[in-house]
Amino acid sequence: MSNSQDDLSQEKQRHRKLKKYENRAYREGFRRIAGIDEVGRGPIAGPVVAAAVILPRNFFLPGVNDSKLVSPSRRQEMAAEIKQKAIAWTVVSVSSRQIDQKNILQCTREAMCICVEELIPRPDFLLIDAVSLPHLEIEQYPIIKGDSLSISIACASILAKVERDAMMASYDQLFPGYGFKHHKGYATREHCMALESMGPCAIHRGSFEPVRSLFGIQDWIQPGLFDT
Repeated sequence: MSNSQDDLSQEKQRHRKLKKYENRAYREGFRRIAGIDEVGRGPIAGPVVAAAVILPRNFFLPGVNDSKLVSPSRRQEMAAEIKQKAIAWTVVSVSSRQIDQKNILQCTREAMCICVEELIPRPDFLLIDAVSLPHLEIEQYPIIKGDSLSISIACASILAKVERDAMMASYDQLFPGYGFKHHKGYATREHCMALESMGPCAIHRGSFEPVRSLFGIQDWIQPGLFDT
């Protein structure tokens, strides 16, 4: 057997493992399984972006994985292929202002819920990365580190990551000097130095540290980033 055949065989075996939760749901009688994930809970600037996707049962995409483990160029290629092959997909963002007015967990859940509500056809089972969506009357199963364990969640993470990265590149043009295109709003050394020098811009999260402390914003409370 050639190396290419070996690689394909190994990739198919990896896909079977990634479909463990989807196949379990199929065996229980569910037919429209949506994977849901978000990107952008941790940054100090920019939106949180959620995505949902319903994949066909025979979906196959070599290299699909948690979006953080896929190169930017390959993520873009994969996102285009996921959108083409998916039964349905949606992407929703919630702004930094809304995050400050509410909290990051609530905004994450809101974005995810909107994604699900906009899917056509409507899913009958949800696989969600880490959080639960109690407001949705749909059978669901949260999975810790789901973007590396479920093919549906992995594909949702890729769609969300590509969308948010594009948004941050656009913000880099609107608000030059912060380096949004490179660090995507995370609190890197480069970003914090620019923040101290230039002050916050319209997409900074005033309820997040170090923005809150640096600029004396006392009336915001930063919630836990990864509470469920």
